Amino acid sequence: MRRPTVADFRSSLGLGLRDFLANPVTDLFFASFFVIVGLIMGWITYATGQTFWLILAVLGFPLVGALAALGFYETSRLRAAGEPIHFPDVLRVVWTSKSGQLPWLATIIVVIFLFWFFLGHMIFALFLGLSPMTNVSTSLEVFLRPDGLMMLGFGTVIGAIFATVVFSLSVLGMPMLLDRDVDFMTAMLRSMSAVRDSFALYLLWGIFIGVVTLAAMIPLFLGLFIAMPVLGHATWHLYRRVTGQGA
Repeated sequence: MRRPTVADFRSSLGLGLRDFLANPVTDLFFASFFVIVGLIMGWITYATGQTFWLILAVLGFPLVGALAALGFYETSRLRAAGEPIHFPDVLRVVWTSKSGQLPWLATIIVVIFLFWFFLGHMIFALFLGLSPMTNVSTSLEVFLRPDGLMMLGFGTVIGAIFATVVFSLSVLGMPMLLDRDVDFMTAMLRSMSAVRDSFALYLLWGIFIGVVTLAAMIPLFLGLFIAMPVLGHATWHLYRRVTGQGA
């Protein structure tokens, strides 16, 4: 893999938008995973009166959502190869991947997410465990106290570390498992090695993805219908470019 340039990220994003506009129906199906899961999590935390869990869940579930991006990768792969795109064929590729190396990498991502969930709750209890807070929407003043601000700062740093780890092992590792016959450890370590070698650029790309994702989740997660397909396609094109297969 060669080191990426700013032009690579810009071009990959443009190609991602082009792929989305060319195949909206297929993309909306896979994007619905993100939207539906977000709404379900919101409903569960609200129905159980545990809305303070919603912040951890909402900010963490896109990490697991990387698993659904395989449909976007396959669509972009078919377009780049000049092959016709049929939804059943794309769905079949995603389904058959369950017997390959992808589930192992997916398992690692899920375990990291669950550990983040546990650690996030522990951080909350450590700083605000004695606060009379039951609902985030009606207790915002708790966050403005010294212990609340410390909790937000410390939790943000820890969360950023988790997000960086997941991003590093999946940004090129996921597309590689679709593109090449390699084991999940090779894909994961090669992706992390590439990110390490160009950390500043990949960090900016990761921050961009985080900001876009967060903004897309604000209107009832509906913005994810567009953000996730475009970012998913862009990730595939970025992988193709740094491996010398793209334009």
